[in-house]
Amino acid sequence: MASSRNKVSGKERRVARAGQVLPLRSRPGYLVRRLHQIHLALFLEECKTFNITPVQYGLLTALSVHPGLDQASLAAELGIDRSNVADVLARLAARGLLRRAASERDRRVKRAYLSAAGVKLTARMYGAMQRAQERLLAPLAAAERAQFMAFLKHLVEANNQYGRALFRPR
Repeated sequence: MASSRNKVSGKERRVARAGQVLPLRSRPGYLVRRLHQIHLALFLEECKTFNITPVQYGLLTALSVHPGLDQASLAAELGIDRSNVADVLARLAARGLLRRAASERDRRVKRAYLSAAGVKLTARMYGAMQRAQERLLAPLAAAERAQFMAFLKHLVEANNQYGRALFRPR
């Protein structure tokens, strides 16, 4: 999966053992952050006509699969803070893409539902979102893609407790 230019060289390993600082490209956190930046650029390029961020599209997708989630459930589904969910909900509601309604069991809890415009936009965006995902993984062969996804899932699940918000997909 790794090309020779991305492997840590023997010299870099010796430098690390000597207590010297390794180059950024040898640090997983740096590479994950760079990959996230690349994904964001690809997503925004493919989805520019929709004026929706990846987090907003994730929330729309979550509601399309699980209508009526409340703010806390959406936070867990997306793995982000509840306060961030509140902001995303407000922005999407202002655009008429979702509506909020009080829960029948607990009137203090507000559930979110896609509006007709939200359902339509989520469906229309799917192809563009998928193209961004495919472009991100394009350098990998099919078997490498499956392996990469398995590794990503494993790392997220194994380190979930360290995130600012626990990721609890349904």
